[in-house]
Amino acid sequence: MEMGEVVQEIPTDRKERFGWYLFDLANTSFTVLIVTALYPLYFRVLVWNETLGDAMWGYAGSITMLIIAVSAPVLGAIADFGGTKKKFLIFYTSVCIAFTAFMVFLPGLRQSEIDLLEPGVGSSPFPVILGFDIWVWAWIIFIIANIGFQGALPFYNAWLPEISTEENIGRIGGYGFAAGYVGAMATIVIALVVILADLPYTYAFFLSAIFFLVFAIPSIIALKNRPPRVFPGEEGQSLARLGYQRIRNTLKNIRKYTGLPLFLVAYFLFSDAITTVIYYAAIFGQAVYAFSTTMILIFFAVTQLAAIPGAFIFGIVADRIGTRKTLIITLFIWVIALSIAYLFVAYGALVWWTVGMIAGVGMGSSQSTARSMYGQFIPEEKKSEMYGFYALTGKFAAILGPFVYASVLLLVNPTQNPSLVAQAHLTAMLVILIFFVASILLLLKVRQPVKGEARVYLEDDIPFT
Repeated sequence: MEMGEVVQEIPTDRKERFGWYLFDLANTSFTVLIVTALYPLYFRVLVWNETLGDAMWGYAGSITMLIIAVSAPVLGAIADFGGTKKKFLIFYTSVCIAFTAFMVFLPGLRQSEIDLLEPGVGSSPFPVILGFDIWVWAWIIFIIANIGFQGALPFYNAWLPEISTEENIGRIGGYGFAAGYVGAMATIVIALVVILADLPYTYAFFLSAIFFLVFAIPSIIALKNRPPRVFPGEEGQSLARLGYQRIRNTLKNIRKYTGLPLFLVAYFLFSDAITTVIYYAAIFGQAVYAFSTTMILIFFAVTQLAAIPGAFIFGIVADRIGTRKTLIITLFIWVIALSIAYLFVAYGALVWWTVGMIAGVGMGSSQSTARSMYGQFIPEEKKSEMYGFYALTGKFAAILGPFVYASVLLLVNPTQNPSLVAQAHLTAMLVILIFFVASILLLLKVRQPVKGEARVYLEDDIPFT
């Protein structure tokens, strides 16, 4: 059976690779300020109840990932068929930037004002808009912006096999994450200026959107669309129907990609854990270690400084010893970091600083190595569809992680007693640590993949009817 129509190959070049790195630099501004470091702290003040606010933050992440989990694989297949990855990348990126910028219209709290507030004491000082507390609107705006951010990722990730080879896929993946951490550092500096100058938090959110926009434009211009690949039985079908059929076919044949199913289970677990830590790191630091907003931003700057060489070094290590061994090493780093955070909390702030340094090394390296390892499993002809499935696994995992963490907070502290907030977060983090351990045990049973090897299985693909 013919594998598909012969398509024109469009070679990559240094400009396209640089553009791919640049998008990582651009979108990390959203990850750092909105998902991780600043907006969560602002949000828990708006809710006026720390336990409820922290739980609703996790549920916001779960809702986002549920929507992305349903849509990402189908859109990936459609993009692969139509050669339109760039259009989808532009659409989702625009949604993220627009709604992040819209946060400027939320209450413009300054640090000096927040220091005087006592959330949970008395009634909330914030307005009710159209019958809903302002925090509900802040919650909805974040969910929509996060959908835009997460929706763009599978299309961005699908460029990795196109701009790399077997020899350098680990290095290029690492360079992408390292570029992201450079962007994160720049964004943290912007936020520190806003906080130290006692400007409204919303200014930092707006500047995050501008930063994303400025660097995303040249990045998207540099990325190249490749011609669509059409397989037997796909001619003349609607894009929506084709998307579902490709995913159905992927599910039928995924077992043929040796080692991939078990890898995806492991990825489900550690992606779940990493996503949850990212969502709750700032809140955890404030609730358990009493970090101020300024200290939290500096903490994340230190984390990024540790992550930049980590992404570079482990990218090179992955090319030398293989992505599987490298990934296991990076997950052990996570286990060590979270164990210290749980066991040595009595030693105070110094422990959390140490955890930040250790976790920083593991953060970028584990994510970039996993992305590179997955790229070695999949056939070139199905890159967008399979990266859509990769997104499906990661996003379903990200539904579970924040949901579990948020639910543990409410179970441990059902009366929402302020004195139990720290213990609730410690218990929730212990649950997340278990996910890392389980993923390592599974990866020990997965063999090292070889890029291009999966191509042979395409001959067995079932034609669509």
